[in-house]
Amino acid sequence: MSARNRRSTAAAVTAGAAALLALCGAAANAMAAPASAGGARAGAAMVAAATSAHTLTVPRGLTISDGTRHVLVNGRSIDFGTVVRDLAWNPSGSKAAFIDGHGNLVVSDPDGSHRVTVAANPGTQTWSHPTWQVAAADRQNQIPAKNNLIFSAKIHGRTVLEKVKATSNHGTPAKISLNGEPGEGGVPQTDNTWPNAGGNYGMAVYANTHDGEVYIRDDYLRQQGHSLAKGSEPALSPDNEDVVFVRSVHGHDHLFVEEFGNSGPVVKDVTPHATTDYTEPAWSPNSKTIAFRAPNGTYTITRTSHGFGAPVKVSSHTGLPAYRG
Repeated sequence: MSARNRRSTAAAVTAGAAALLALCGAAANAMAAPASAGGARAGAAMVAAATSAHTLTVPRGLTISDGTRHVLVNGRSIDFGTVVRDLAWNPSGSKAAFIDGHGNLVVSDPDGSHRVTVAANPGTQTWSHPTWQVAAADRQNQIPAKNNLIFSAKIHGRTVLEKVKATSNHGTPAKISLNGEPGEGGVPQTDNTWPNAGGNYGMAVYANTHDGEVYIRDDYLRQQGHSLAKGSEPALSPDNEDVVFVRSVHGHDHLFVEEFGNSGPVVKDVTPHATTDYTEPAWSPNSKTIAFRAPNGTYTITRTSHGFGAPVKVSSHTGLPAYRG
């Protein structure tokens, strides 16, 4: 089954809003005003003005990790009790995977509790960017269910993709085999990084730092892959219809989306007016919105009938965005 012919239905996500903690100070000042009618009106005006000037709408399920033990979830800071790097959520949002302060691959509950070391770093490697590969069993083709974690491992100066069962406890990761499509030659075996899996079949995309290409890997029947376009930091949409990635344009990092259309792939710059660097994109569960990092905070762009809209700042917090399903 061709990757471009597969379609899956993504879950709809209802947009939510959360006020920033900065509003608390404004509200407190308003409440401290005289309790007269004029004072009450003035206090209400102050709160309204503060809300208009400072409130940011945080999309429901959006999380931001910044390499500390605190993770921002829906605008609230949650202490995971340990360093959290490169946090990723399983499709249901019931489990988080991340690299801890010791470089180990860890899985926990959404609040950081019940941590399990899925794989312990031997101490000579650098692990990064885990992603969940979850797929139901296909009995017709005798393909078992998948519940894996794929991540990047830098070993003796070369970076490879490795995989381990997400339910492991001090499991042993294995290097992922990478095969090219028939007639298209081989694909690089090293210098592969930033894996991202999605959809119902366990498909994944990743970047190669040597040739600067984004690759796609079909992990369904043939476990083959090929390059897509020049870029880095790719993310596969949950419906398997698009890939977003980063590409430099005139000195700034822009976001590009490649659409898997019936007439062939189409690559579009979805942030053509960027005047700063947009990096580390992540898709919402309904494949409609892309969250990404900028130097001054976290932004989103949302798909419209004419493409994607303008970037909207949703948090002043800067870090790696991810959506909890």
